[in-house]
Amino acid sequence: MPAPLLKIDTETTHPKEADVVVIGAGIVGVCAAYFLARRGLKVALAEKGRVGGEQSSRNWGWCRQQNRDARELPMATKSLALWDQLSKEVGPEIGFKRCGLLYLSNNETELTTWARWRDFAAEHGVTTHVLTADEASERGQATRKTWKGGVFSPSDGIADPANAAPAIAKAIEGLGSKVLQNCAVRGLELEAGRVSAVVTEHGVIRTNCVVMAGGAWASSFCRQLGIRFPQSSVRSSILSVSHADGLPDALHTAEVSLTARGDSGHTLAISGKAKVDPTLQMMRFGSSFIPMFLKRRGSLVLGGLQGIRSGHETLARWPLDKETPMERMRILDPTPDRSQIHATLARGKELIPALKHSQLTAAWAGYIDSTPDGVPAIGETDIPGFLLAAGFSGHGFGIGPGAGHLVADLITGMDPIVDPLPYHPSRFARSSWGKVAEF
Repeated sequence: MPAPLLKIDTETTHPKEADVVVIGAGIVGVCAAYFLARRGLKVALAEKGRVGGEQSSRNWGWCRQQNRDARELPMATKSLALWDQLSKEVGPEIGFKRCGLLYLSNNETELTTWARWRDFAAEHGVTTHVLTADEASERGQATRKTWKGGVFSPSDGIADPANAAPAIAKAIEGLGSKVLQNCAVRGLELEAGRVSAVVTEHGVIRTNCVVMAGGAWASSFCRQLGIRFPQSSVRSSILSVSHADGLPDALHTAEVSLTARGDSGHTLAISGKAKVDPTLQMMRFGSSFIPMFLKRRGSLVLGGLQGIRSGHETLARWPLDKETPMERMRILDPTPDRSQIHATLARGKELIPALKHSQLTAAWAGYIDSTPDGVPAIGETDIPGFLLAAGFSGHGFGIGPGAGHLVADLITGMDPIVDPLPYHPSRFARSSWGKVAEF
């Protein structure tokens, strides 16, 4: 079943040229296009399916600093401010609010890790409250359990995955740029080694600047251009339930995590649990991902052939004048793991008594694309004029505004919102046994 998503009508006229073409209308792509359009550039945002149709509408909706990797923390902090800005400029329909994120645990090792992160974050001006047993049990009273401790990050928040990307896309059109749905970009044209145009299924758009923000499709697209971008995806399954009173807006426990939705229901998920659907691309980059898979070996389970059938991690080369895998699979909508859905619902009802009478309203899955170190690739590639903004490793929704702003900064030559060096794609030219993100 597809994840809940606001469907919007957008431009149908195919432009002949643009200052920048952004490929992929997930949260990162729409934010990049939005901030570029705000600076007066004519942008064409091209999406092979629907705006926000893939992982940007299939995630929890958390916008957090808590437990971020050191390289991502500055972007997470800037993104929260940009979520505030987008709420004012785009409108409240994006569903952003700084409700605070609550983490509860009875595991001493986990609590020690969170406390250590609190001390690290304080050096960067981020406030996290480490909770005593009494404080944790009080804040977590919806569970009717006692807890050894927890953390509460008051300035963090949530946004609405069903609405955020489509709402920002409509604002892009209001700034005079184009949003093109059902318009797959098949490849690039180059002149003197640099970008000169994109080739779409509906024709050519002349441009000297392209941003690849295609999520799980980014690596196979880069392969067409001779660019090595190690990327691997896992299939995560989550669900939504009907409204229940007295629940926190956002709660994480080892048993289950909960998030309020814009439709007054809640999303339930088991953090980290996912299926690994083998693909040829996964095998190609297998050695690069060994450290990450070993770290997550307790939560990842071997899946089936859905990844191969979906085509997003193909090693095939495709011509620009024929149908591509993107046109054959407009929206990645994998089948959720039913056993995990049942387990998640059971855990939710056991942990939170108020959910006892809530009904399952939807269940869906999505492919979370990752890099070997769990940090996104943002920056210009070896092809001048071709930038990458992909591999967000399950963090893209929350830091999407900051990532989009950074892309706009790099293209327009403005001072970058954060140091771009930790995100540059060139780091993957180094050893594949790089440091895996700690948080």
